[in-house]
Amino acid sequence: MSQRDNMSEKKIATPSVTRNLMQAHTIRAKKSLGQNFIIEPQVIDNIVTAAGCDKQDLVLEIGPGLGSLTQALSNAAGQVIALEIDQSLIPALEQSLAACANVRLLHADAMTADLPRILAEAYQASPNLRPGFMAVANLPYYITTPLLLRFLQQPDLPWRRLVFMVQKELAERMQAEPGSKDYGALSLAVQYRAKARLAFSVPPSVFLPRPKVASAVIVLERLAAPCVQPADENLFFAVIRAGFNQRRKTLPNSLSSVLQLPKEQVNAALAAAGVAPERRAETLTMAEFARLADEIKNISG
Repeated sequence: MSQRDNMSEKKIATPSVTRNLMQAHTIRAKKSLGQNFIIEPQVIDNIVTAAGCDKQDLVLEIGPGLGSLTQALSNAAGQVIALEIDQSLIPALEQSLAACANVRLLHADAMTADLPRILAEAYQASPNLRPGFMAVANLPYYITTPLLLRFLQQPDLPWRRLVFMVQKELAERMQAEPGSKDYGALSLAVQYRAKARLAFSVPPSVFLPRPKVASAVIVLERLAAPCVQPADENLFFAVIRAGFNQRRKTLPNSLSSVLQLPKEQVNAALAAAGVAPERRAETLTMAEFARLADEIKNISG
């Protein structure tokens, strides 16, 4: 057995195998793509445990890198679709994942790929897989929020669990509660459709190269239905964004300026929703935002 063949059977998430792969394929981590490869097997095992997948699950992995997490997901899940935007990593992935027959590797950008079609093809090929896929990823920091919003806002993506390694500060914002410094528009966007749980923190030392900030794994369990039922979902989120657009301002000022509504209309909506005008956005619960959006819709017509 050659060294290259043998490499595909070893755990990729070790400093030696990672460096050998990078050297064999002349790979340098691209800062522009936020590439930081995991070199600690226990972290990989912890991510797979947090995902809780089994042989009936379809898992979508975004940004497999050198395949360390993909390899472990292949052992745990029924099928894995791995989307890699960096063409230069594809040969290394084909080598490292050679023994993983249930992995479909695609050179694609997760932000623009036709995910509903890709997932439908996977279910057609393996109809015994459980409905409701999982997405699992060690996400580059620059893509985390837009990609997360794509999952949250695209109704034809029937995920049931998202397990993402992200910047720790961002993970804390996703699960933040009203009144905390981390609570904001992202907290509400996530918690509207999912129950968020920070599974564990990850130090910079487990990556090659080392990032400058700590990471964390966040688990989002999809709710059967959104936790509130606003009359106009677009207006609901517009009110949330307006409220947090100028956090230091009270709600009448921030809402009237951003939504371009007369202040008297905003004050009337606040009164009808039972929200004191001196409050700030970070103190409002999801239900209060929903009531406020509904009253703004009623008053503004």
